[in-house]
Amino acid sequence: MQSIQVGQLKRDFSAILKLVHDNDETFIIEYGKKHHKVAMIVPYVEKQEKRTFGLYKHKGSFQFTEDSAMTEEALLEG
Repeated sequence: MQSIQVGQLKRDFSAILKLVHDNDETFIIEYGKKHHKVAMIVPYVEKQEKRTFGLYKHKGSFQFTEDSAMTEEALLEG
């Protein structure tokens, strides 16, 4: 993961996009003299793997009942 200033991003935009596409590079975009981190450029992934929930990864599970108002897909989209 590399950090770049907005000016460098503007100057080298095509080359940076090529690195993201070809090498799966990730860039943090910084702004201003104090280098505030404002955004990231990450490789596009067509389909994400099934999500797990942070600290509780592989430590539990849950299941929706048939009469549940929210679907599993709706929960994972939010």
